[in-house]
Amino acid sequence: MIMHSGDQALAIRALKNAAPYIRMYRGKTFVVKAGGGVFADEESTRVLIEQLAILHYFGVRVVFVHGGGPQLTELANALGVSTRMVEGRRVTDRKSIDVSAMVLNGTINTTILGICRELNIEAVGVSGVDAGLVRAHKRPPVKVESTGEIVDYGFVGDIDQVDPTVLRKLLDNGLMPVVSPLSADDSGMLLNINADTVASAIASALGAEKLILCTGAPGILAELGDAGSLISYTDLKGLTRLRQEGRIADGMLPKAKAIEAAIRGGVRRVHVVSYSAQEGILGEVFTNEGTGTLIVEDVNALTAAEQQGGQS
Repeated sequence: MIMHSGDQALAIRALKNAAPYIRMYRGKTFVVKAGGGVFADEESTRVLIEQLAILHYFGVRVVFVHGGGPQLTELANALGVSTRMVEGRRVTDRKSIDVSAMVLNGTINTTILGICRELNIEAVGVSGVDAGLVRAHKRPPVKVESTGEIVDYGFVGDIDQVDPTVLRKLLDNGLMPVVSPLSADDSGMLLNINADTVASAIASALGAEKLILCTGAPGILAELGDAGSLISYTDLKGLTRLRQEGRIADGMLPKAKAIEAAIRGGVRRVHVVSYSAQEGILGEVFTNEGTGTLIVEDVNALTAAEQQGGQS
């Protein structure tokens, strides 16, 4: 590749601007979660993992948690297994949990590891089952707030405890854990857990500096479906208001709950960014303007520069 002098100047300026953030975050832990939508497209997958590689090269301790919703649905349909979603969460029967294991622990996790090898990231695939990472119990039937319906989610788990020992050992040895959200109860029964929920719980257990949720949208939107209504930053009160006004719906509902849980669990900053933008994560982390939505406990704690720029 031939780089012209103008391109070189831009690259050098970008590195100089990013240098304070690189120093700030070196040795810190980021938990990054991406939904299955990104893995439907090879180019988007590569763009995302290339950004994780740069974080890794700069000394950030990255834990990558992945979902696989579209792939689960595709394989389930091919096998004649019905799929039902309730408020963004999947109902998982006996056949569906088998499909979940094949897709999450198999196809997606291994594909990510293959790209990591190509990019010289020493990555290790784990799931919530490994080394007691995520301990969970089968969710009892629950009443859905929006409809009043009683729903049995089947082989879906609610988290009891996260033991991040195995993740710390991997991180301390310079490895990047790639985590499937599949877990099990104490009897060994496999349970599917929402990946946003798992990422949030892991971020809290590790005392992560940041939780970054990568989605198909550019961030949290003030108006559903309107990319131009991106909210640069908000706090827990603002998040609650958006949900009450119906501006957070479907797949964003579990994300909102995961964001709240992470912040209340000690994670200072949560970011929602696009997984398809080449600068989605890096622009969010290494510039004051950011690219997506920053969520904190209270926006009044942000500096004037942060509020003007939108991010940090």
